Amino acid sequence: MTGSVRAVAAVDLGATSGRVMIGRVGDDALDLELVTRFPNGPVEREDGLHWDFDALYGHILEGLTAAVSREPAIESIGIDSWAVDYGLLRDGELLAQPFHYRDPRSEQGVTEVHEIVPFSELYQRNGLQFLPFNTLYQYRVDARLADADAALLIPDLIAYLLTGARVAERTNASTTGLLGVRSGEWDAELAHRLGIPTAALPALVDPGSAIGRLSPELAARIGKDLPVITVGSHDTASAVVAVPMVSPNAAYISCGTWGLVGVELAEPVLTDAAREANFTHELGVDGRYRFLHNVTGLWLLSETVRAWEAEDGAAIDLSELLSSASAVTGAIALFDANDSSLSAPGDMPARIAALLRAQGSDVPESRAAFARTIVESIAAAFAAAVQTAADLSERELDSIHLVGGGSLNRLLCQATADRSGLPVLAGPVEATALGNVLVQARALGAAPATLEELRGLVARTHEPERFDPR
Repeated sequence: MTGSVRAVAAVDLGATSGRVMIGRVGDDALDLELVTRFPNGPVEREDGLHWDFDALYGHILEGLTAAVSREPAIESIGIDSWAVDYGLLRDGELLAQPFHYRDPRSEQGVTEVHEIVPFSELYQRNGLQFLPFNTLYQYRVDARLADADAALLIPDLIAYLLTGARVAERTNASTTGLLGVRSGEWDAELAHRLGIPTAALPALVDPGSAIGRLSPELAARIGKDLPVITVGSHDTASAVVAVPMVSPNAAYISCGTWGLVGVELAEPVLTDAAREANFTHELGVDGRYRFLHNVTGLWLLSETVRAWEAEDGAAIDLSELLSSASAVTGAIALFDANDSSLSAPGDMPARIAALLRAQGSDVPESRAAFARTIVESIAAAFAAAVQTAADLSERELDSIHLVGGGSLNRLLCQATADRSGLPVLAGPVEATALGNVLVQARALGAAPATLEELRGLVARTHEPERFDPR
């Protein structure tokens, strides 16, 4: 690693928006510059819910062009996104706009897959928690799969369009349900039993692989001939790279719409207890396991605020609301943040109130008290998941790192510390993009070699804020 500052481009795609950022890395430097942000979301078509992938790809090309124009020293491109969704190719052409994971077709896939392979066996093979939209359930009911010569997850599909290289990056491939949890290779026998053509599954590569260069046409358009380097292409894999963990006994929470709560392991925990607790084993960078559970995160608060804004016909200042919520005293009613009745959009305050009444709790009268109940309920769910992670992995945990947008919510950070009895270290907010940048920089020889050293760089440049339990 040299003393100079080096630059890369990070494409970071979420289920509601995407962005292109410039990352700059040096011995004691790690900075991000936002170049473009663009919307992303589901589109209803005749055959179901899809992504507007053509628009998404157009936004990415515009963002990369703007990034190179702003920072000509950019040396590579890395792409991360949400998991499980994919595009099908035949003779290099996309057969259709990719389906959205919330499309209901996968429910039939769940029924068919579990009739052939019981969930208890699936868990031993792939180590994944049950989520009805995991890729193997989607593949099972995708009639076009038989016509395809490649099925590429979203970041791999974008990389293919940029370079012509057809690969599957391992961290994201581990979310499909078709990757052996111990082997890290495609489970061909499982695919065969489920009628999924193995010929469509591309060669696997690890994060940090230079898979190809921009096509001449795209290099001319973007303004530079650049390599594409695989990162932890599942956004949570990238986020966990940038969790500034200095203790091996730390838990992490990557918190936005969802809270992904867990620990990093070297070996899987494929016990009945782990399966029943719905803990998953997603692959992380450098062969680690992200042993975690999905907990409903700030979705509950954002949906509630959205309903109040619709009622008022005016915007609500979230920081003011949270400040008022922090000042609420007295008993605070809690509800189960993971209750299935809260998973769909629309009229969140009424549904939370119904849950509280059903359990015999008083419904808070003021909005500040209602917001406090929501935040404390999310924190209680986080604390319970951290305790379960500790119990299942037989680790004595000493701290919790909370990264992502939720790290800006001071009330949530303090409540999580109070309810877990562990200090919470909040930040960085942009963990996903930072992780993307660090894996690219390491591949270029511009960042340290080990995960621990990469996290040390994050800790030095983005010092977390500490919340001690009260």
